[in-house]
Amino acid sequence: MVQVITGTLIGYVLTFFLLPLVIKFASDNNLYDVPDERKRHNHGVSSLGGVAIFSGLIMSLLLVSDFNEMHLDFQYFIAAFFIIFSVGVVDDIFVLKAWKKFLGQFLVAAMLTLKAGVLITSLHGFLGIYELSFGASVSISFFTILLLINSFNLIDGVDGLAGSLGFISCLLLGVFFLMNNVFTYAILAFSMCGALLGFLMYNFPPAKIFMGDSGSTLIGLITAILAIKFVESGPIQSSLANQSTPVIAFGILLIPLMDVLRVFALRIYKRQSPLIPDRNHLHHLLQNKGLSHAEVTITLLLSQFLFAGLTFILQDININIILGIQFAAYFTLVYVVNKYIPVRKKMHIVPAEITSASLQGTTKVYQIYPAAEKVSVGEDS
Repeated sequence: MVQVITGTLIGYVLTFFLLPLVIKFASDNNLYDVPDERKRHNHGVSSLGGVAIFSGLIMSLLLVSDFNEMHLDFQYFIAAFFIIFSVGVVDDIFVLKAWKKFLGQFLVAAMLTLKAGVLITSLHGFLGIYELSFGASVSISFFTILLLINSFNLIDGVDGLAGSLGFISCLLLGVFFLMNNVFTYAILAFSMCGALLGFLMYNFPPAKIFMGDSGSTLIGLITAILAIKFVESGPIQSSLANQSTPVIAFGILLIPLMDVLRVFALRIYKRQSPLIPDRNHLHHLLQNKGLSHAEVTITLLLSQFLFAGLTFILQDININIILGIQFAAYFTLVYVVNKYIPVRKKMHIVPAEITSASLQGTTKVYQIYPAAEKVSVGEDS
């Protein structure tokens, strides 16, 4: 328990005090995430927050973990963290092509499944399937790791969102490991919680820094390891029904997982590449209704708590029924957002010279004349 608390504090303190240095370094070297048509921030913000998160996590693990007692697979975990972070930080600075990023992710997934033994060996009755063959186990685990890495990467579109969802996911999984004296994974989960909490002090709206791919993919990788180990730890989870661990893990991670699956399905349905960016993510739908970054983050965070709580309450019933309820609850949320949340009107101050042409037909424009210069105010209709 002392190691867990110490790891959390080290992760938090180191990340918190490193971030101002990262922000200053980015400012001095003009390393900014430039706003575009998909990004709503109106000024350059650094995307190097993952550097501080990674540093806080690794230092925490190195300082508090007893490597004589840790599982041998942790050496592969550390190597995987370095690879996914390195690919992410290079992408944050230079922008890599998609295939290069996927190459790094494939290498990490292969290392974890084939060398570290991060494997789902049973579906616990999902679709009537229990024990898996080695080939099926590797395939499903490989897909799960890639899916979670990209889920957190793609949901990182609003200030504080990916960090908050990652914090809650690691916290809930860490609590389960701690309750059952699995301290190795409890230390990993809580060290990440500490690093993310330190990061959120600078990332919660309005953000002073973004985590970038180096941070979001690291969160996805760690939650993938924790979730798979949680699923495999069913027999030691004294507070849980043994067959319920897959759906509880899915419930804890439901928002990022279902969001990426829904968006990919929509893109494929429209005969588009699933990798082409758009504004169909759930956080984009809420933004389009006029919610602020803080309101979007809080809404989805509360939703994640409700989904996780609902799954825990229902754990004793059939796993297939629970999964059906989870899908129904998520798509009900999407339906409510689309149909019943009214669009708020917002006032935007824009340069006067662009209002006559580019805004005509999309906004109501009112001319105002401040002392210094002429500007226009566009009201969303």
